[in-house]
Amino acid sequence: MLHRVTKQIRPLTQPAPQLLGIGALSLGLMLCMGQSLQAERSIEREQQQRTVAQALNPHRSTATSTGPSDAAYAITPERRALLNTIRYAEGTWKEGKDLGYRILYGGGQFQDLSRHPDRVVVKRYASAAAGAYQFLPGTWRDVSRNLDLPSFAPEHQDQAALHLVKKRGALQEVDRNGLTKTAMNSLAPEWASFPTHAGHSAYGQPVKTHAELLAFYNDNLNQLRQGA
Repeated sequence: MLHRVTKQIRPLTQPAPQLLGIGALSLGLMLCMGQSLQAERSIEREQQQRTVAQALNPHRSTATSTGPSDAAYAITPERRALLNTIRYAEGTWKEGKDLGYRILYGGGQFQDLSRHPDRVVVKRYASAAAGAYQFLPGTWRDVSRNLDLPSFAPEHQDQAALHLVKKRGALQEVDRNGLTKTAMNSLAPEWASFPTHAGHSAYGQPVKTHAELLAFYNDNLNQLRQGA
């Protein structure tokens, strides 16, 4: 009797696997929709990041530069203001124009940005410094090799300068506190126009004052933050 009852009940439980299959299919569809939405949001974030990076680094060329995510150092407003301040101190600011990236020591210009010009100029001193940050040939060779920079293009000069700032231990200081006297002192051995704590050049050359550099930095940073 019990055996017969069991046989009669079994047909009622057979559709259960079909219901489970439908539930699994629905769950799979929901997961796929969720993943698709996350992918769309990720693409939107990447597009926003590219837009911000382009605003902060207007002279990036799509033909020679890598994407923002491939750059060794991100260009934040604070870092861009620092780079501009170095250019101001070194005499290559030129109102922010790309002309500053083609300046030789002494004020002359060069045109080929495929490599460092490596040209000695004799003025008050003899120097082969060149570019927006007045790289010496040996310094450029080392940094460009470390960062795998293929040319002397503006965006590559920016990356090299930030690398030198980091090597001098000033990048984190600027990121956190701006252009402090501590940061300037750290950069003085790299750029003769930056003052030590005592306000002098590390090499006995003409030097900017702390107040002058800080004023330029703060003004430039405010303009960058306002999107000027």
